[in-house]
Amino acid sequence: MNVFGLIQIGLILVCTTIICNNQCNHLLLQQRKVIENSLRLLDKMGKNFPPQCLREKMSFRFPERVLQHRQKETVRVAIEEIFQHIFYIFSKNLTLAAWDGTALDQFQNGLYQQIEQLEACVIKKHTHYCWSKEVGRLKLKKYFKKIDCFLEDKQHNLCSWEISRVEMRKCLQLIDKVTRKL
Repeated sequence: MNVFGLIQIGLILVCTTIICNNQCNHLLLQQRKVIENSLRLLDKMGKNFPPQCLREKMSFRFPERVLQHRQKETVRVAIEEIFQHIFYIFSKNLTLAAWDGTALDQFQNGLYQQIEQLEACVIKKHTHYCWSKEVGRLKLKKYFKKIDCFLEDKQHNLCSWEISRVEMRKCLQLIDKVTRKL
């Protein structure tokens, strides 16, 4: 290969890196739009909270400290983890939820796309933020496991899904609040 060919390859690599970094820098802004859309879809999916479910309310206590880092990369890692858990929960036994299927599909697709974009940005800097990611990962895993167990204990009935939907709304609102501060 000649020198000109090597220069072309080098320029392509530099341009690709710059484009990827710009996409990662604008990711938090894009997340706000995705979260706004996700909140709208959550509302559209289930309409009003059923009155018969009020007595079954449950407090799951989201671990807010996982989102209280000053470093954007650490927050991105936490948000990616949260989106993965939400996607997992909303990919399970939804037969009794009685939600708008189109809104649910759009919600799942939006989460999946955001997870892929976050993974692309987070993988690059994974080693620098490993310790905080693991601590946060354990807290988030425990939190989402409570929700998952709640759904299973209630046999994925309508009220358990509605309570979970309200809880996911709280998660997304908290992420939105955090990303606006960054």
